[in-house]
Amino acid sequence: MKVVAALLVFALSIADLHAQCPDPGFLTDAAGTKVCARMFEDSHYYYEQSCKGDYLDTYAGDDYPFMPKGWSNRISSLVVSKFCSLTVWERSRKEGNRRKFTSGIQYRLKDVGQGLLSDWDNDISAYYCEC
Repeated sequence: MKVVAALLVFALSIADLHAQCPDPGFLTDAAGTKVCARMFEDSHYYYEQSCKGDYLDTYAGDDYPFMPKGWSNRISSLVVSKFCSLTVWERSRKEGNRRKFTSGIQYRLKDVGQGLLSDWDNDISAYYCEC
């Protein structure tokens, strides 16, 4: 009986390991509308502590050559909905390096390389989202 209880606790802890970031298959806003992607200001080397702080929701067809006020170079983690993609640029007007994220969770943009010596943490200045 103790073994069964220990296994149950272990299984529940594994299921809750990445609970902070929303599930890409069920990404909706407060009104229940499907969100193409959600970009967060915070990330952490412990994945369960990523996807925190303020966030910016994007919807299918959103095309921003300039980030909304206060969001340029502020994104550190993101979630892209199932069957969607988010293309980002390092500079406004969709200039500079570009990266396409497909459905899933990117816990730390610091882990996503951009060129030889750079990464995408706090370096998104334009985006386009499609589903």
